[in-house]
Amino acid sequence: MFNNVYVWKSQLLSSTILGMILIVFSPFMAKAQVTSADNGAPKVNETNQLFDQLEKYSQEDGGNSLNQVTNVNQLQDVSPESWAFEALRSLVDRYGCIVGYPDQTYRGNKSLSRYEFAAGLNACLNQIERLIASSEAVLREDIETINRLLQEFEAELAALGGRVDNLESRTAFLEDHQFSTTTKLEGEVIFGITNSFGEENDNQAILGDRVRLGFNSSFTGKDRLITRLAAGNFDRFTNNFEVDSNIGDLSLGNLESSTTTQTFNVFPGSDNSIEIDKLAYSIPLELGSITINSFIAGAGGEHNDFAPTFSPFFQDYDGGNGALSTFATQNPIYRIGGGAGLGANVDFEFSNSIFRSLGLSVGYLAGSANDPSQGAGLFNGNYGLLAQVSTNIGDKVDFAFTYARGFHKADSPIFGQGEESGAGLVGTSLANLSSSDLVDAFVSAGGVDRDTAEAFFDVGDKTTNSYGGELAWAISDRVNFSAFFTYTDFKLQDTDENGDIWTYGGGFAFPDLLKEGAVLGIFGGVQPYLGVEGFRGVRVQTKNPVHIEGFFKFPLNDNISITPGAIYLINPEQTDDSKNQVIGTIRTTFTF
Repeated sequence: MFNNVYVWKSQLLSSTILGMILIVFSPFMAKAQVTSADNGAPKVNETNQLFDQLEKYSQEDGGNSLNQVTNVNQLQDVSPESWAFEALRSLVDRYGCIVGYPDQTYRGNKSLSRYEFAAGLNACLNQIERLIASSEAVLREDIETINRLLQEFEAELAALGGRVDNLESRTAFLEDHQFSTTTKLEGEVIFGITNSFGEENDNQAILGDRVRLGFNSSFTGKDRLITRLAAGNFDRFTNNFEVDSNIGDLSLGNLESSTTTQTFNVFPGSDNSIEIDKLAYSIPLELGSITINSFIAGAGGEHNDFAPTFSPFFQDYDGGNGALSTFATQNPIYRIGGGAGLGANVDFEFSNSIFRSLGLSVGYLAGSANDPSQGAGLFNGNYGLLAQVSTNIGDKVDFAFTYARGFHKADSPIFGQGEESGAGLVGTSLANLSSSDLVDAFVSAGGVDRDTAEAFFDVGDKTTNSYGGELAWAISDRVNFSAFFTYTDFKLQDTDENGDIWTYGGGFAFPDLLKEGAVLGIFGGVQPYLGVEGFRGVRVQTKNPVHIEGFFKFPLNDNISITPGAIYLINPEQTDDSKNQVIGTIRTTFTF
């Protein structure tokens, strides 16, 4: 007798809860019935689709639902005027079988598939077991409802149970064999074939590689620790140009040119030596209703880590899925300063305004923060201080105004992201004002001793103030336009000498052309150039270093893309006789 009563109470309780589910979900049942033509067990492909659907369903909006809803008023989108209000309230008060989304909504008007209904049904069956254990009394009239539901969704519930068992087994295996509970490995490998063509061009076709391995760790679910290793073996192309100076008319052949830099040329070390490329940590800080996205870098920090660059489809942080050149990826103002330091960004949202938001970004990065010697360290070596205000008009146009203050040692390029010496990452040799680069070029050209060359080109330490602007305009879903400009005023320390540097550019991107994920990019502009006709004994032509670039990124699948493209450089070194160049590249990128 006791067993019969227990079974009757189990059925009765189940029927009540499932009957209430049926009432609440009734707006969606039309869709469920449309998809129920075949009541048999799902086939293999259908079962896989079921698993994917259930996984997406469970992970929507972060994957973490609210705790059990104890009062229907907790659901922000359910009002007393709603026709389903009483049904939901009854289901919550009597049976505790409702949970909401993380944003405290129920989303009663959301379409529901049979598989999603089965997932909700399964969750309530678990609740049934708990209620049975407490011997709750229910109404008899729901028995027929539960019978219909159990018969209707027998196949889905069986498939769900099997998939859950399989998922638990796979999860246990992964937990036993996982690399880390807090860290995810991401990688990018680039193979590139590239060549440079032009008058008096001494470059040869090359095949090279660049590898990045990133360990992304999170300890709270919101923070992120980035540890990235990188290696590569690409060399930049040279330019054969002449300089008319007070110490002679010299041909500076085979001078490594910053204007030829492609994104895969950016890596520490050489000859595939592995080095730490970036070490940084970001975490949101809550100050009342304001969230500040803070950033700290121990090495390899860049201003674009915390400040938006408004260059969609061209920007890939010098990775292998954006533009080919470093110039086309972003405004060169973000190359002024880099290394170790701090940054932060905060966005303010507005309603009832043409400007939907206001973003404030500020950061300080030092190139030799780890060096305690004189003229180095966190504040006395190369550094870049950047501040940016960004906003938008509607949902189509985003723009920003950027200011950067930089200090650069004598041998350091202005647009070199804090590097201590060598050529910059964009711009002409004269625009980067790197003493060692110019001195070595004149000495290697012959006919000039080092003391004489240094007397003309050892510019010493320099400070810069740069003012820039960025624009991104989503003309349509398939057409995007972005542009930038920057004016830089520089001054040589301990002298009265100063000058200016200019750069600007813009391009159109056509996403999803021919295939989803593909991008056709067309870009044109003028690389950073020294805006004076004479400087330190060098007479410079007024011709600008024009940069024209086209590329087409075509994804073969989710992990492999091929990007053919070409770069046309007109007067790339802005001197009297700078030879035009055409660079052709086929870049293959693997991501995992």
